[in-house]
Amino acid sequence: MSSTHVLARKRQSLGLKMLIWGFIGLWLIVAAFPFFWTLWGSFKMEADFFSKADWMNALTAPRTIAEHGRAFIGEAYNGAWVQEEFWRAVVNTALVCFFVVCTSLTIGTLGGYALSRSNYRYTFWLLITALIFRAMPPITLVAGYLLPFFEWNLWGHLATTVIVLVAINQPFTLWMLHSFFQKIPKELDESAKVDGCTQFQAFRHVIIPVMWPGVITTGLFSFLLAYNDFAVTSMLLSKENQTMVPKIASFLGTTQTEGNVMFAVSAVVSATAPLFILVLFFQRQIVSGLTQGAVKG
Repeated sequence: MSSTHVLARKRQSLGLKMLIWGFIGLWLIVAAFPFFWTLWGSFKMEADFFSKADWMNALTAPRTIAEHGRAFIGEAYNGAWVQEEFWRAVVNTALVCFFVVCTSLTIGTLGGYALSRSNYRYTFWLLITALIFRAMPPITLVAGYLLPFFEWNLWGHLATTVIVLVAINQPFTLWMLHSFFQKIPKELDESAKVDGCTQFQAFRHVIIPVMWPGVITTGLFSFLLAYNDFAVTSMLLSKENQTMVPKIASFLGTTQTEGNVMFAVSAVVSATAPLFILVLFFQRQIVSGLTQGAVKG
């Protein structure tokens, strides 16, 4: 091959790489812009950030500077966290997510492993049934819980919401973990039994360490489903036990009550920032779990 062809191929490869990285950079800017714009606006007055006269007021902040003497203020965070006690919603969200993830992963790992090693025909139909229930709108399922919860005085409590969220999200967890377990060769179980392990010991000491990236990936998705839920938490929790998403919605007010949109803006930033940190911290495990799931036999 002549040097001219080699040089032409290198130029094509360089041009393709620049195009790919340019597209990735553009996508990151577009995807990250709403968060950084909201972060910027959370330190402004509502009159500047939502100015109808000139959108540039969101950048120059003339009203904020005129009233406070500086371009960045923390009144929105103080109002949301201190005045409206948004920290209570953060604690409630943490409790709900913790128990939902722990319960879902415990049931999902045991159930997914059992179904992946089962030779019975009902396994397929059981998974299909679970998928049908997961495809239904959550609000449809929640409506069926309301009457017994009211009669038994269970409405408004965090534990009740945890049970419902687990029931709704469990099919998704079961499907994901079942697919990961199926990629693990059954020879690993048999080898562990030959070495003297029981079925549960083989599951705990041999199978789980192999598919740990899959457990982390499934746990993260289960966490996000509980963290971002609005339909279930808004219908089943009282005002005192609200999680973050319904609490943010309450800052916006209704046609009957006046809200404070800047409280909502600062609360959105507070709720979104931990997700960025969480994904960055577990990015390797997430990629490994999504691409591999387990070792190949």
